[in-house]
Amino acid sequence: MTNALIFLAGMAAVLLALILRQRLWGFAAQRPEDYAATAPRFDLREHLSGPLLCEGVIYGPTGRVTSRFVADMEASWQGNVGTMTEVLRYDSGAIQSRRWVLTLGNDGAIRAEAPDVLGAGRGRQAGAAVRLRYRLRLPEDAGGHVLDAVDWMYLTETGVIINRSQFRKYGIKVAELVATMRRKEAA
Repeated sequence: MTNALIFLAGMAAVLLALILRQRLWGFAAQRPEDYAATAPRFDLREHLSGPLLCEGVIYGPTGRVTSRFVADMEASWQGNVGTMTEVLRYDSGAIQSRRWVLTLGNDGAIRAEAPDVLGAGRGRQAGAAVRLRYRLRLPEDAGGHVLDAVDWMYLTETGVIINRSQFRKYGIKVAELVATMRRKEAA
């Protein structure tokens, strides 16, 4: 075998190992069923309701913080259909708004729609966790790229929701978000 073929075979083995690691042991390997027996039980109608405050950071592909944000959120429900508005204020001064329509199935399934989400996002509630997958189109001033997003939200004993999201393009992680969501204190 030539040195070039040996090199290519080695690179293919490394790439395969990285893919398997991610699929079997990483963030992407989580399943809602992994959290089915955890408590407190996360019910979107209860825990994502009313005025909420969200604070978070966005990490770029190198793992460094690229942006911080604070969001005011408001959610209301009519049976199993909810509407949640978000107004995000970034440390750059940019402001972004989004309006989600969430539909819950009796089996814990979630359907999520928003103007910058292509098609409908799909998710599931199980125990103290919620997973949501969707394709997100970034604003034009952020490049207009379409990213594959996976959100995991974990309900804590105090009612705070910890959100961890990963964003990928062509299967490569390009950003990660970590945020907290909690009910706003009455003024």
